[in-house]
Amino acid sequence: MKAMSLRLLVAACLLAIPALSLAAERPTPRHARGSPNVLFLFTDDQRPDTIAALGNGHIKTPHLDKLVARGLSFTNAYIMGGTSLAVCTPSRACLFSGRTLWNLENQDMWNFELAEDHKTMTQVFLENGYTAFATGKHDPGFGRNGHFARSFNAGDNLYYRGGHRGQNRTPLFSVTFENGGVTKTKKPADGTFNAELFADACVEFLEGRKGNKQPFFAYVSFMTPHDPFNAPGEYLEMYRAEDMVLPENFLPEHPFNAGVHHIRDEKLMQRPLRGEKLRAQLARYYALVTHTDAQVGRILDALEESGHADHTIIVFTSDNGLALGSHGLTGKQNVYEHSVKIPFLLSGPGIPAGEKRGQLTYLYDIYPTLCEMTGIPVPETVQFQSFKPLLNDAKAEHRQHLSFAFLQWHRAVRDERYKLIEYCVDGERHTQLFDLIADPHETRNLAQEDAHAGTLARLRKLLQDERRRLNDGETPSPFTTQLGKDFWTTCEGAH
Repeated sequence: MKAMSLRLLVAACLLAIPALSLAAERPTPRHARGSPNVLFLFTDDQRPDTIAALGNGHIKTPHLDKLVARGLSFTNAYIMGGTSLAVCTPSRACLFSGRTLWNLENQDMWNFELAEDHKTMTQVFLENGYTAFATGKHDPGFGRNGHFARSFNAGDNLYYRGGHRGQNRTPLFSVTFENGGVTKTKKPADGTFNAELFADACVEFLEGRKGNKQPFFAYVSFMTPHDPFNAPGEYLEMYRAEDMVLPENFLPEHPFNAGVHHIRDEKLMQRPLRGEKLRAQLARYYALVTHTDAQVGRILDALEESGHADHTIIVFTSDNGLALGSHGLTGKQNVYEHSVKIPFLLSGPGIPAGEKRGQLTYLYDIYPTLCEMTGIPVPETVQFQSFKPLLNDAKAEHRQHLSFAFLQWHRAVRDERYKLIEYCVDGERHTQLFDLIADPHETRNLAQEDAHAGTLARLRKLLQDERRRLNDGETPSPFTTQLGKDFWTTCEGAH
């Protein structure tokens, strides 16, 4: 009898082992169900003045207008500039890592692979029980063992680094996540515009979430309105070149050498810029914005139909702006407002509708903000600052100033009113000082006016303080360390 009992006990233990092993293979989400979803809509090269509801009467953005009406519009949201000619790449690296521009690791002019000890924005959601979905542009971190692999567990219609000949001839990939890596399968281009394909992938993902209570983070990274400016014909027909209004700060040429005249984006149009050609370019650019807006509308409709709309935080923003004729420039490789300022909309449960916030913010402040909004601890490696207090308090304080940089040529700082830009190029130094309240388009340089000497001195000291605080010239990357040293050495010896 005792032997029988012992055999039964051993058998019961053996039967239990597979069950215990199976349970161990199913990680229990550390974050409770019922947390809000996140839908992150991210465009490429979108100027801050390209939303009709925020004052541009020449553009059609009906779906973004709805987001403006439903939530908060941040009217002073910025990027930090760029440590690459491809400004979007460091901007996206800052967003995903939560690290400031001069504290990114593993980078050179074109490559940014985020260090493993820096948890990415979507990775922390994935580790807290969320499904993390991706579609669209993914640069940096595009390799099998890169940070993309640890940031998502679902996705389709992905674009990885490489050129494309048009918005309807973009090489995309399907992906499979396995063994801590990503297997990519190339899809043949069939003439469909990439913004539509990215929306298709997100719509399909949302349709599959019906009845699913597990929270999700859906990251939709559009490649538009970045050039090439080819949109579907029906959208091109919405805008006539002769109806386009040139920017208030349009110039045929930049007034001095800013170091950028030789780069790709500035070679897209001949100098001096001609009004009629720029109007045609603006018409095509606006057509891309409106086409992208239509895809945003499709995604929002799918979110509504999925049953998750009332429980989803929606972010709409862009990786950087674009000059398009402002200050005689055409690209984003500068630190003027049109290039470092971005559209930024936020809506969802508990967020006031139809309100604006004018406090100074960085795009990258959204990482810790989303963590706090969903009850997820902010990783200690994140260097940006949550603006959650602003959501329900229009008078709450956030940042008193922001700083910007572009490669080894430009440095800038702004406070709530004034902005200083220092240029050090080929041994020459140029200084600009703008009153952004009286002159939001940066057309009147106050640097030589005696009445503003005190402001100039104060901002120059602040710029030096930011240099030290942010490690400009002493970064974790040899490449960016040299950029900082080159700027400050040239600046100190320039005339």
